[in-house]
Amino acid sequence: MSTTFSKEEKAAMRAAAAEAKAAKEGADLEAACLAAIADMTGTDKELAETLHQLVKSHTTLGSKTWYGMPAYTNADGKVIVFFQSSAKFKVRYATIGFQPDAQLDEGNFWPNAYAVTKLTAADQKRLVALLTRAVS
Repeated sequence: MSTTFSKEEKAAMRAAAAEAKAAKEGADLEAACLAAIADMTGTDKELAETLHQLVKSHTTLGSKTWYGMPAYTNADGKVIVFFQSSAKFKVRYATIGFQPDAQLDEGNFWPNAYAVTKLTAADQKRLVALLTRAVS
C-alpha cells in the first residue's frame, strides 16, 4: 500500500484548506458550490445540478464546497450530504454520500454513500426521501 497521496487527493486537500480560509473570510459559500457544479461536465454536471435542485427544493440545508465538491450543511455548518463527481478521482460513477450527522441510522447496518450514473424520476423520489430523513 502506498503512503503517498495521488495528484487528485493532494488537490482535494488544497481545496479543503482554501474552503476553510474562504469561510473564515465570509466568502459566498453558495456561489462556490454553484461554481464547482458549473466546472463539471457531462453526466457529472447533470447529476450535481439535479442533487442541488433537490436539496434546495426539499430541505433547508446550506450549500458550500467540501474538498472541492458540492456539499450541503445543517444550521451548525456540518456537512450532511455531498456529491463527488466521477471525474474527481477518475472512477466510473459519481457518488452521493451522507456524513455521520445525517439522520439515516437504521439498525446496525446502513449505506452512507450511493454510486450514481443516472437519476430517474424514481431515483429522485428515493433521494428526496433520504434527504428528508437525513435532516429530520
